[in-house]
Amino acid sequence: MLLEKIESLLREVSELTASNAEEIEQLRLKYLSKKGEINALMADFRNVAADQKKTVGMKINELKQITIEKINQLKDENEHAESHSDDIDLTRSAYPIGLGTRHPISIVTNEIIDIFARMGFTLYHGPEIDDDKHVFTMLNFAADHPARDMQDTFFIERSDPSDVTKNVLLRSHTSGDEAHYMETHEPPIRILCPGRVYRNEAISARAHCFFHQVEGLYVDKNVSFTDLKQVLLTFAREMFGPDTKIRLRPSYFPFTEPSAEMDISCNICGGEGCGFCKHTGWVEILGCGMVDPHDLEACGIDPNVYTGYAFGMGVERITNLKYRVNDLRLFSENDTRFLKEFESAY
Repeated sequence: MLLEKIESLLREVSELTASNAEEIEQLRLKYLSKKGEINALMADFRNVAADQKKTVGMKINELKQITIEKINQLKDENEHAESHSDDIDLTRSAYPIGLGTRHPISIVTNEIIDIFARMGFTLYHGPEIDDDKHVFTMLNFAADHPARDMQDTFFIERSDPSDVTKNVLLRSHTSGDEAHYMETHEPPIRILCPGRVYRNEAISARAHCFFHQVEGLYVDKNVSFTDLKQVLLTFAREMFGPDTKIRLRPSYFPFTEPSAEMDISCNICGGEGCGFCKHTGWVEILGCGMVDPHDLEACGIDPNVYTGYAFGMGVERITNLKYRVNDLRLFSENDTRFLKEFESAY
């Protein structure tokens, strides 16, 4: 009786067909699963007479092997049919591919670079991990300047406090790039140094422990503050519009003398006064000044022959002004909803 059932299943399995992967899986479950037809035969196998167990056992194994081969054959046939399917409409429009966008910081950085490139500045990228010598000492920072404290700067190594080359840190400004360049190049020098910088700040809507700067340096014979003012006025009008005005206020930086903070007329109210500019009509965007003779001399440039100017700006600050972003943290959160706002910005 059991042999007849096995023979019946053999004939049934030999005629199996399936048109898709789902039907093949159903056949596998029907015959090969724990509750399938073949496993059910094993329950009846216990009742087979001892002299027939060998014959019946061999038949059950044969049925199982043939079923496995048949299921695999159906799988291969189905995969081959799918790979050679000709139901593709070649005239159909392609599926739309969602295009990404440049980050707003990259958009503004590239725009700044483009403006100054048209005025003859070339790019120079310095190291993000630098030493005290280039970031502070060669730029005329006093030995007890607060920027040298652990509370302000991320130091990686301070193996010898008396040797500034052994004090390794994450650069706190890109001015150190200018020291690197002046140390290895002779004037005339006209470079732009963009990059990421790091400071030990509490993260808030107005500050972050890392941000981006672009600094510029021009060193040559007979360079004057007038040259600096005209370059910055050109930049402001290219970036914020042809009616933009600038204002230079006296300030202090260790590496420039004289030094100034530069404001632009508020690009929201046009200088009339609003909440954004605190009703002053002006918004600060960068610091600048004439290169201190100490810096030139420290880099091997004769300050009696050459003069120069330098300026530096925070890219986040410029981006805030250009796109009115009110929280610096948005730039580093990678929220695609925020980034999609800039799809048409470039």
